[in-house]
Amino acid sequence: MKYNLYKMMGLDMYLSSLDKNECEAISRGVIADSRIMTPLISWDFYSQVYKENLLEAERLQDIGNVKVYANRLNWQNNIDDLFADKTFQAIILTDLDQRILWVNKGFTAMTGYAKNEVLNKSPKMLQGEETSCNARRNIKKKLLQNKPFTEVITNYKKDGTPYKCEVNIFPLKSNNSKTHFIALERQVA
Repeated sequence: MKYNLYKMMGLDMYLSSLDKNECEAISRGVIADSRIMTPLISWDFYSQVYKENLLEAERLQDIGNVKVYANRLNWQNNIDDLFADKTFQAIILTDLDQRILWVNKGFTAMTGYAKNEVLNKSPKMLQGEETSCNARRNIKKKLLQNKPFTEVITNYKKDGTPYKCEVNIFPLKSNNSKTHFIALERQVA
């Protein structure tokens, strides 16, 4: 009896449930036809690809949400350029007074704070004892310069756990005036 790998996508899982003799008998009958092989050969591979696709879909949805704000607020920035070649987990949108207007799901996953807990608060709420005064000063100074910048700062999760966070901050403009800030953040070692 011949088994086609295309039909037996989970073959490795199935074979692992058999005893040695059954496994050898079936393994001899398995054919690998490269013309019809699919990338889905094992559950591990499938789950990894599925996870990557899910993360990319979430990334695109986050960018789409930012574009909705961009259209509504008439930002002149090219939103696609802001996200180009950027790795991020969290997105924070603030007004000029640094009050949080919107965060993505990645923010909640990274910090433990739900959206409703941070709206209208300052991202400073994430800072604490181990947060460098120098990093705070750098951020404050760079926000006034109206240029994009990157800073690494120690922030704190809701449960009090400190973590290093790389923050890419971009001023957003409408009618040639700064109106908002967007921060793309990721936890770093």
